[in-house]
Amino acid sequence: MDNTRVLALDLGEKRIGVAISDQYRTVARGLGTIDVNGKEHEKIKEIVKKYNVARIVYGVPLRNDGSLSARAEKMLSFITKLKNTINVEFIPWDERMTTVEAENILLMADISRKKRKKIRDKLAAQIILQSYLDSLYLKDKVPEE
Repeated sequence: MDNTRVLALDLGEKRIGVAISDQYRTVARGLGTIDVNGKEHEKIKEIVKKYNVARIVYGVPLRNDGSLSARAEKMLSFITKLKNTINVEFIPWDERMTTVEAENILLMADISRKKRKKIRDKLAAQIILQSYLDSLYLKDKVPEE
């Protein structure tokens, strides 16, 4: 396996949560958030270069029936523009409930509301990425019939 990493994005209207894998693609680590202000494509491009990223996993907010929500369509437009500026593999990932899961983790950790708001998106990206990395591991471990 090469030493490239996987980047995860939790796309929100105000902030983008960002997480990165280790070079072995086993552990996800939250990097932080990027404010949505028109410069987010450049910031993501810088992260891709700095961390030698080969894949970007992005959360797709689906409805409970699996169809795309209005927010998902807006987010996919952002991803299309990103694909035109960054030459890596893009992988959509079902992000249903990741923000809720992140919020619950932070509540259980007794983090204040103000601090939760700052780190919730980063943690959601980390959850998306760890889920993806775990699926890679499981795919390699399941015996063929």
